[in-house]
Amino acid sequence: MKQDVINLENKKVGSIDLDEAIFGVDVRPDLLARYVNWQLAKRRAGTHKVKQRSEITGTTAKPFRQKGTGRARQGSKKAPHLRGGGVAFGPVVRDHSHKLPKKVRRLALKSALSAKKSAGELVVLDKAALKEPKTKVLVGHAKALGWSSVLIVDGAEVDANFAHAARNIVGIDVLPSQGANVYDILRRDVLVLTQDAVTRLEERLR
Repeated sequence: MKQDVINLENKKVGSIDLDEAIFGVDVRPDLLARYVNWQLAKRRAGTHKVKQRSEITGTTAKPFRQKGTGRARQGSKKAPHLRGGGVAFGPVVRDHSHKLPKKVRRLALKSALSAKKSAGELVVLDKAALKEPKTKVLVGHAKALGWSSVLIVDGAEVDANFAHAARNIVGIDVLPSQGANVYDILRRDVLVLTQDAVTRLEERLR
């Protein structure tokens, strides 16, 4: 499938053939959801923690005798049902990550790219590079192109000047091709791929 290639001045500079098997597959919302859940689960620190009964500081002595008081029998003030006691079945430090098959991850990324293409939210840029790291210059380009929420994916490495100019702009994310992922693609309105990024993504997903 053909796609126009533009530059930062919003002028057409050519066209590129996109692989139908990567940018033209059926969109699978179920796989997109699985991938995003897998990705966000890996990010979780899992450091939530409450004190359980064995970790509460306090005496283990019986608070009052077993019989004769008219009250319910108690064995310890650290019991979960008493004020100041431990928490029963509370969160503990753990790893939230889970496995997701590689084939599912590949298909989900293809589905995300195809979703952007079918929605008309895919832009191919000739190159993402600036002569100097000026945020003002990039803001001007973004305004002319109508980019307010955009993910820009470059080749193996991101141009240093471009990355420095973009890092202070809210709504613009820049990634190398190896870092392209479903979550970042879906969270922005427009996906911008450089020609080098298209080549590398097609090699990665073919």
